[in-house]
Amino acid sequence: MAPRAFWTGHLRLSLVNIPVRLYPAANSERRIEFHQIHEPSGERIRYQKVAPSVGPVETEDITKGCEYEKGKYVLISPAEIDELKLESKQSIDLVRFVDEDAIDARYFQTPYYLMPDGDMANESYVIIQKALMETRTIGIGQFILRGHGNIVAIKPFVNGLLLEVLRHASEIRSADMLFDDIPDIKVDKEALDLAKELIERKTGKFEPEDFKDEYVEAVSELIQAKIENRAPEIVTGEPDGTKIINIMDALKKSVAGGKKTARTKKKSA
Repeated sequence: MAPRAFWTGHLRLSLVNIPVRLYPAANSERRIEFHQIHEPSGERIRYQKVAPSVGPVETEDITKGCEYEKGKYVLISPAEIDELKLESKQSIDLVRFVDEDAIDARYFQTPYYLMPDGDMANESYVIIQKALMETRTIGIGQFILRGHGNIVAIKPFVNGLLLEVLRHASEIRSADMLFDDIPDIKVDKEALDLAKELIERKTGKFEPEDFKDEYVEAVSELIQAKIENRAPEIVTGEPDGTKIINIMDALKKSVAGGKKTARTKKKSA
């Protein structure tokens, strides 16, 4: 069963107007949620919505407010927000195009799949997708999603389009104050060559399915063991190597270990 789109609107490029639908490209299935529990009774802790001078309040009596002075709020209803005439509410305007490597990686936040909405949108959608792919560019636009104004990057992905929400400039912290503290060290050439050899030996395709979330697996096993009233199966990983201090020794051992593994594979072949 195909997932439901959680946003529909238009992708606009000058006078080109393409009906589109938006779908999440990521999910949170691997997360394990913990709740606060009252241990003596085993019951989950619940929180009441309380106004200090009133006590518990009803949901229908709650509205949104923005603090403009300490303890003073201007109240704004959802209807008032909906009445704001913002062009970007139901459209994504492509206002600029940049090289595919021009965006700092820190700005990328959340990926979504952008799909054509209806048969009439297909041709325009495919033309934009192929134009972005052949020019090796990313489209930059803005739109409103879940009450927030967002900068977005639209790029070709497989035979469709991927929309990535970008962080605003004010959300990015500068690295200067941290990186300025990194000392200027004269690098030993042999150590550098060993590091490069180690990197080359481990270079290959990114296969995300090869990377397992060991924390989630361990916690899931702990939870299941408690349900079944048994001791959990403890999986011990490889030593983290924190006791190795000398970088040259560590690199030599790592490269030597890689060579032994390669020889073993050749023999078994």
